[in-house]
Amino acid sequence: MKQLPIAFENRMKALLGDEFADYIKELQNPPVKAFRVNTDKISLDDFTKINNISDKKIPYVENGYYLEYEKIGNHPYHHAGLIYVQEPAAMAPAECIDIEPDWCVLDMCAAPGGKSTQLKNKLNDTGVLVSNEYVASRCKILTGNIERLGLHNTVTTCMDTNKLASIFRDCFDLIMVDAPCSGEGMFRKEEVAIDDWSENNVAMCAKRQREILENAVSALKSGGYIIYATCTFSLEENEKIVDSFLDNHPDFEIIPVNERVQKYTCDGIRFDGCKCDNIHFARRFYPHKAKGEGQFMAVLHHKGESANKFTPPASHKKTDKIITDFLDDTLTEYNSAYVQQYNGNPVYYNNRLPIKDGQAFCCGITIGEIRKNYIMPHHQFFMALGKNFKRKINLTLDSDSLLKYLHGEEIDADCDNGWAVVMVDGVALGGAKVVNKKAKNHYPKGLRK
Repeated sequence: MKQLPIAFENRMKALLGDEFADYIKELQNPPVKAFRVNTDKISLDDFTKINNISDKKIPYVENGYYLEYEKIGNHPYHHAGLIYVQEPAAMAPAECIDIEPDWCVLDMCAAPGGKSTQLKNKLNDTGVLVSNEYVASRCKILTGNIERLGLHNTVTTCMDTNKLASIFRDCFDLIMVDAPCSGEGMFRKEEVAIDDWSENNVAMCAKRQREILENAVSALKSGGYIIYATCTFSLEENEKIVDSFLDNHPDFEIIPVNERVQKYTCDGIRFDGCKCDNIHFARRFYPHKAKGEGQFMAVLHHKGESANKFTPPASHKKTDKIITDFLDDTLTEYNSAYVQQYNGNPVYYNNRLPIKDGQAFCCGITIGEIRKNYIMPHHQFFMALGKNFKRKINLTLDSDSLLKYLHGEEIDADCDNGWAVVMVDGVALGGAKVVNKKAKNHYPKGLRK
């Protein structure tokens, strides 16, 4: 690993004391890799039956595993959205509190989507997740990961947090603020962060973090929760942000995190001038203490009376017959109330949190594109609703047809003519158009092996 900046080392010595040598020693080891099972697509019990990747569980994440598998991005289960590769410490913030399955949740700084997809696995068909990313190129990556995992009732937005808060005022039961930071906790994993580090950058990040956290307040429901997280160690970006926030917002309190996270993290650090008596409720994840990189997290609870969690779906325009005919021909079942149009294209979304045209990068499941007299289905449609398809092409992990499909080739199909979902071990992998027992490949070119 590159030489650490002297100023950073001095700051870490002050924070860690006698543990500094252990921290430096651990940084010489390879980064720890991990993945989560996408429980929106498969139950943990069913995944256990087909799991050939890892049996080393992460103790504070029910669906998390440590990973030693090489080139996991080429594994068919990754293509099928069965798993999401994520650094293990980064999984801890979403485990800090118990999330109700019908909540409306916002991830304010969401790309590439690790925490967002983890949060969505905790919601059910009435829960809604909004994932926001300010940078357009990163928002495309975020949306691609949500599509790959086949998640329902998700919305991706691409805007600054001030505008986001003005649109979604008082909407969310939980807001994840995984704030952009100086990245000190990622030095081992992403060495470019070492080159970018400076004390001036730490101060700049802290200013931006305060602004984002203030915007989160506007979007939060009464009685709601904010999980504030960074992947850095500096007091300026962590405990000092939380202390200042609580001092300015007496209607909020810091609360303890779940015991399973406490066990693998250290107390927040009390500093000179700290006004928060319970700053130790904040948690620090250190690489020399547990498997993973650096992470900070704190749960901020609004002390007001909890708002009504469920909002009835808003009415929507009558669905075009071409869309319903396509769905009737393709799916065994679907909720007709979820079928609507967004930005001119048919989508599948419960509309509990109404989204106006132009507000979102992507709203719900994109069914496809309306052409002259037919629907051209989107990859997300296969990934999210594959289990409801009438025509299924089931492949096994050792099948020659599986490799051919992932390469973009035509494969044999033992089903009737029409749109079919291609599956691996019973989980949606992509789509195909079946004609006379041949499946024309519709796996996106950019995703092929």
